[in-house]
Amino acid sequence: MTEDQESRQKILDAAFAEFADKGFRGATIKSIAQRAELQSPSLIYWYFATKEALFQAAIQSHSPFAEVVLDPAPLLDTPPDVVLTQLAQSYLYYMSQPNIQNLMRLLLSELGKRPQLAELVSQGLMEPVLDFLQTYLTHQIEMGRLRPHDVRFSARALIGLMAPQVFGLLFFPGLRLDGVPNDTYVQTMFDIFLTGLRPSAEG
Repeated sequence: MTEDQESRQKILDAAFAEFADKGFRGATIKSIAQRAELQSPSLIYWYFATKEALFQAAIQSHSPFAEVVLDPAPLLDTPPDVVLTQLAQSYLYYMSQPNIQNLMRLLLSELGKRPQLAELVSQGLMEPVLDFLQTYLTHQIEMGRLRPHDVRFSARALIGLMAPQVFGLLFFPGLRLDGVPNDTYVQTMFDIFLTGLRPSAEG
């Protein structure tokens, strides 16, 4: 990693920590610069034109799907029961971290008041993941591992499967299955999901 890349990553790490502690509104360029131990807040603008651009880059860089979204090719040929399970387990582990949970709670409290922030979260997190899932599922159909279907719906259904467990971690403990670890939940949900998408014996 070059010195320039190290400086950029240092800013992203500091920004992510500030947003997790204070939310988008509470975190400032000045406080981020102080946490990153920069001599001047203006140095941040060398890498990021606006606070919004910095926020989007920070959440993207700390996403559990960052590498997959940037380079999906290595996973395209891997069977869906392996890929989807690994991704879901990584996501739930990510959402189990206290700083991530704090960030999500703060963001959710701000989204309704700041439509622009909601768009940044969508563009930085949700849309790239949906694009990857659609690309991956389309490739699995072409390989004959899944039956033909509209991958726009199955990609969203996959994310929907995680919703009760995630909201259980963030807000509603009653939504979690008592005593059932995340990996068991993921395995069972994807067994059900993939059973409906596998080609029939006749096919």
